[in-house]
Amino acid sequence: MIRPFLFILMMLSLAACETTKGAGRDLQQAGQAISNTAQNVQNSL
Repeated sequence: MIRPFLFILMMLSLAACETTKGAGRDLQQAGQAISNTAQNVQNSL
C-alpha cells in the first residue's frame, strides 16, 4: 500500500524539479535581457 504512494510521490518530485529548473532558466534569461536593456540605456546617456 505504501510503496505505490511513495513511487508516485517520487515521480511527482522529479517532475517538479525539472519544471523548476526550466522556470529558473527562463527567469535567468529574462533577467539578462533586462540587464542588457539597462546597460544600453545607460550607455546612450
